[in-house]
Amino acid sequence: MTTAHHSIAIIGAGLGGLTLARVLHVHGVRATVFDLEPGPDARTQGGMLDIHHDSGQAALRAADLHEPFRAIVHPGGQAMRVLTSDGTVALQEDDDGTGGRPEVDRGRLRHLLLNALPDGAIRWGAKATGARPLGDGRHEVTFADGSAITTDLLVGADGAWSRIRPLLSPARPAYAGISFVEADLLDADVRHPGGAELIGGGFFLALDGRRGFLAHREPDGSLHVYAALRTAEDWLDGIDFTDTTTAKAAILSQFTGWDAAFQALITDADGPLVPRRINALPIGHRWDPTPGVTLLGDAAHLMSPFAGEGANLAMLDGAELGQAVAAHAGDTAVAVAAYEQALFPRSEASATESAASLDRLFGPDPVGSLVAQFAAR
Repeated sequence: MTTAHHSIAIIGAGLGGLTLARVLHVHGVRATVFDLEPGPDARTQGGMLDIHHDSGQAALRAADLHEPFRAIVHPGGQAMRVLTSDGTVALQEDDDGTGGRPEVDRGRLRHLLLNALPDGAIRWGAKATGARPLGDGRHEVTFADGSAITTDLLVGADGAWSRIRPLLSPARPAYAGISFVEADLLDADVRHPGGAELIGGGFFLALDGRRGFLAHREPDGSLHVYAALRTAEDWLDGIDFTDTTTAKAAILSQFTGWDAAFQALITDADGPLVPRRINALPIGHRWDPTPGVTLLGDAAHLMSPFAGEGANLAMLDGAELGQAVAAHAGDTAVAVAAYEQALFPRSEASATESAASLDRLFGPDPVGSLVAQFAAR
């Protein structure tokens, strides 16, 4: 079998990898993205994202996509409610349209990036199984179907369990102490009016220090809910999520004493519940300069979601790497060095913030801490 060569190979068609490919395209630089999924709609892409003006939106400007991004923003999505476990509203903010973190559906944002790439830029059904250096900064990547490619610049944008990261670092994600169980309530205003009223029009938090509910309203009128617990890493393993009734009972058993309105977010959920462990790479994760390869997004700096930085940083990583490659055409080493020089301190600061936020939300008096934090803005 002939091994194809690609000047720039991006492993992973998440938001970071797609932003990199788009920024390179804007600058007339060709790159190929390889993704394990069979196609762009193979799975749902998760819930809402708040896109920050100084990171995610900056990346979209670099990608020449900020105006079409504004067209898919969820009106009212920046509203927020914070409640205690007995249902008391401790903090409520409306969305007046002036905030710097508009909400957007992750799937619609991904499609915006996908549709901005030229035909043939993405190779679907390409599950990377390994990578190895060939010398002089070139690498070979092998795929599950037995094919392989070589490349002059290999970018690992392949998420938490990256196949590219071992070329640079032995680090692996570790459990952060928090487990999520995801649920959806569809057509909420009609079918789940109690949940719709509880959560409101945007983002929602209810916390007691060890447990909580995080939720948001999506543009299609559904509610996406996360039941969150500070618990042992193996707790989810003891629940049969193929039996939704049993799984609901197991989750509800952790929320005894909570107001019935919160419990209804689980009992009334439509479809199966989805377990998620929250993992993170070590704060300050970095690697020595290595010719011809680098990382972005979760592959580089996986962190808990409690600072809202993951997708934003991935997109900013992609934009800055793309700009560096375009600015230093023909000198990949200089481009990657410039990118990593900014990447490492930025991701360390965000990972530190995320870990601190986790401790606030799942520590003593989380609601009081949040109220004080917003009052100090």
